[in-house]
Amino acid sequence: MRRLGYQPAYFQKAGEVSIVRPLARQDYPRFHLYIKPSFAKASEGLVKGNDYVFSLHLDQKKPSYEGQTGHSGDYDGEVVENEAERIKNLLEI
Repeated sequence: MRRLGYQPAYFQKAGEVSIVRPLARQDYPRFHLYIKPSFAKASEGLVKGNDYVFSLHLDQKKPSYEGQTGHSGDYDGEVVENEAERIKNLLEI
């Protein structure tokens, strides 16, 4: 997380890690990355795998209404693709 320049998000869901990387001195805009373990089908059901699933988006602003999680976010496009590539390069061993 630190090597990527990210910090823990204000909230966490069970079973996944939520981290953010602000693009400016303010909280927004920021990249928001969810990381959770992958699961594989096995004879005994779903089994936790050795890989992780990354879900990245760009939060443009904080939620408009108190208590809401919806926000103005970009899930694709050049900026998000460039950040995904940056993360991949930093995680290469």
